[in-house]
Amino acid sequence: MRYRQQRFGTLECHVVDGFTHEHPPELGAVFCHGFGAPGSDLAPLAQAILQAQPELSERVQFLFPEAPLNLADLGMPGGRAWWPLSLQKVHAQLSAGRIHEVRETIPEGIDEARNALRDAIDAWRKAAGLELERVVLGGFSQGAMITLELTAALETYPAGLIVLSGTLIRETAWRQGFARKHGLPVLQTHGRYDMVLPYLGGAWLREILEEAAVDLRFFDFAGGHEIPWEALEEVGRFLLQRITTGG
Repeated sequence: MRYRQQRFGTLECHVVDGFTHEHPPELGAVFCHGFGAPGSDLAPLAQAILQAQPELSERVQFLFPEAPLNLADLGMPGGRAWWPLSLQKVHAQLSAGRIHEVRETIPEGIDEARNALRDAIDAWRKAAGLELERVVLGGFSQGAMITLELTAALETYPAGLIVLSGTLIRETAWRQGFARKHGLPVLQTHGRYDMVLPYLGGAWLREILEEAAVDLRFFDFAGGHEIPWEALEEVGRFLLQRITTGG
């Protein structure tokens, strides 16, 4: 595996691929980490995905951006976030039946995070020689939400979208954004016993995506807030399909 850390735009990023010699990637895959995780948290996924789908080894370059907020002052040294998050508040809203508040939440700082992520991806794409239609956007937990936010805002299509244990927020804007993404390949995974971002939120998101007529593959599993091996196998197949089908 080849690994390097490099700054793109305003974000520190980790670039990983399985290339044995220098050549342009056929596909790029971006994975954004969750709330409180270190910026390198998801980088080991590259090797696991290539192990699950060896055909990708000389074809895909992975980008793992670090979220812009440092959480050291909150007692989480090394932890980072795309925007401030209170899971306690979300759970309280759900317990009180204030579902609309959860679904329409517009987190403070999400616009700035989206723009920083877009600029980082654009700078990396130019360096790698990749057009947006050859890039799959993805993430886990809060990282899934920021990539949903970015994809909804884009005027053009990426190669695909991978949502690992994400949930629905900013419903009106996402409905409008994904209504313009008819046929976009999307892989969504969620644990049925997720106690961090409950399965219900994933089900809400699934409904929005199905109504938008994206090309959705929904994979649930008997687990919690995690990325099990079965989900990584789904990710590997999804990335290979983006290459072999041309989109």
